[in-house]
Amino acid sequence: MTDAFRGVVAIDGPSGSGKSSVAKAVARSLQLRYMDTGAMYRAVTRGALQAQIALDDAAAVAEFARRMDLPVPTDPNAQRIVINGADVTEAIRTSAVSEAVSAVATNLDVRAELVRRQREVVAAGAAIVLEGRDTTTVVAPDAAVRLLITADPQARIARRAAELHETVDARTMGATTAQVIERDAKDSTVVEFQRAADGVITVDTSHLSLESSIETVLRIIAEVDGKQTP
Repeated sequence: MTDAFRGVVAIDGPSGSGKSSVAKAVARSLQLRYMDTGAMYRAVTRGALQAQIALDDAAAVAEFARRMDLPVPTDPNAQRIVINGADVTEAIRTSAVSEAVSAVATNLDVRAELVRRQREVVAAGAAIVLEGRDTTTVVAPDAAVRLLITADPQARIARRAAELHETVDARTMGATTAQVIERDAKDSTVVEFQRAADGVITVDTSHLSLESSIETVLRIIAEVDGKQTP
C-alpha cells in the first residue's frame, strides 16, 4: 500500500458484527477521517424523543431531522455527538434509543436528509472511513474499498450483550437477542446490509478477534490500494 491511503472506505454490517470497532481502528491506523452514520440516526431518535415527537409521525420526525443542528464528528478519537448544542454522546447509546431507533432508520425522508449530510462530509475531500448500513450502496457506492462486515447471530448477540451488560450469560444473551435480531429485521426493510452487493467484499468476523478483524480489513485495503496504484 502507498504510504498514505487517500480513498474512501465504506463499511456496512448488522448489529454486533464489529463494524464500528473495526472501522474506528482502521481510521486511526491509517490516519483517516471517520464517520459513524448510525450515530446520526440515533441522534435524531434521541432528539425527537426529547422533543416529545411521536416516532410514528413520519413527517414530524423528518422535519425535525431537517432542522436539527448536528455537527458530524470525523475525528476517530473525538466522537462527541451534539444535537442543537446538547451533548448526547452517552444518551444515544441507551436501551431506550436502541429500542426506538428503527422507527427513525426506516423513515425514508429521514434517510434522505441524513444521506445528504453524509455525502457532504464524504465530498469534503479528505480520505475517510464511514460505517453503517447503507454506506456501500447508497452513501458512497463509488468508494475505493467497500466491505460488508458480518458474523453469525450468536456471535453478534454475545458481543452486544458484553457491550451493554459487561457480561455474557444466558440472562444477558436473552435480554439482547430481541434488540439485535428485531432491529436488523426492521432496518432490512429499507436497506440491504446482510448480504454483500456486487463489488462489496464480505468479512466474516464470527471466529475472529477484534485484532484479527482489524488486520484483515487493513490487508484488504492494502491489496485494493496496491491494485489501484500505478
